[in-house]
Amino acid sequence: MNDSNRFSRPRSGFGIWLDQHLYSFVSSLGRLVRRPWATVLTIGVMAVAFVLPLGLWLALSNVEQFAGDVSDSREIDVFLKLDVPVPRAQVLAVQLGGRADVARVELRTPEQGLAEFRERSGLGASLDALEGNPLPTLLQITPRGDETGLVATLRRLPEADLVQHDAQWRDRLRGWLGFGERLVWVLAALFGIGALLVVGNTVRLDIQSRREEIGVLQLLGATDGFIRRPFIYLGAWYGLVAGAIALGLLIAAAAALQAPLATLAQSYGSRFALAGLDPLRAIAVLAGATVIGWLGAWLVTGHFLRQTRPTAT
Repeated sequence: MNDSNRFSRPRSGFGIWLDQHLYSFVSSLGRLVRRPWATVLTIGVMAVAFVLPLGLWLALSNVEQFAGDVSDSREIDVFLKLDVPVPRAQVLAVQLGGRADVARVELRTPEQGLAEFRERSGLGASLDALEGNPLPTLLQITPRGDETGLVATLRRLPEADLVQHDAQWRDRLRGWLGFGERLVWVLAALFGIGALLVVGNTVRLDIQSRREEIGVLQLLGATDGFIRRPFIYLGAWYGLVAGAIALGLLIAAAAALQAPLATLAQSYGSRFALAGLDPLRAIAVLAGATVIGWLGAWLVTGHFLRQTRPTAT
């Protein structure tokens, strides 16, 4: 008796709401499977729309990583005059190393410079024909904080022949990277709108094919939320699958470029390797793609329901 009463009790409001969402969730997935070609075309277009700005953003992130060490490298090269002896250069290095705005000073003698040039250039026989060592003593100074004042001081040193510190190219590099980041956001917005329109058009066609069914539901008193729910889940499925395919395309592209890029970096003595999306950002991409699909379906169904809502006579 108790079991019969328990099974005959009506479901709570939350239980009914949950059942409706589960039904819409599963039925919308079934509609994707029943229309394979339309589904493939829609998801394919959305995936391309997602992968283009994502690929550019990922490439920009790798360029920033590759240029990070270079742009942050603020060493100042001070080439001393040829008549400055090494002992005087050593004293000068100690004096400069004691400054508050200097983090480190490295002294490179003409002999060390010539040996390094011989090793890297492969011109050993030609260098042997030289009379004497034409290279000057070099002080490589790593500044601490703003280096503008330090550079001015170094250029006034009587022992200094040339102070090499070109900060302009770093500012230009930061400017180009900033422009690239803004370009990524603009393209992401444009392609996101394109993906939203693709979802909206696909869901609109699905709504038109079920127009009579929707009309009957409206006459029976179904709420707009009940009618809209399956289409919203349909749009969310489109976005989720398209986002997953876009991530797969990015992984495939990175795998195809990894080997030649590693060979190129190795030829420059670098260990640079492509960095992919971390799990948190990958989840954010999937969530964003799902939201775009959901929003496109929500806008289209809302517009349709406003136009077809029965009016009292």
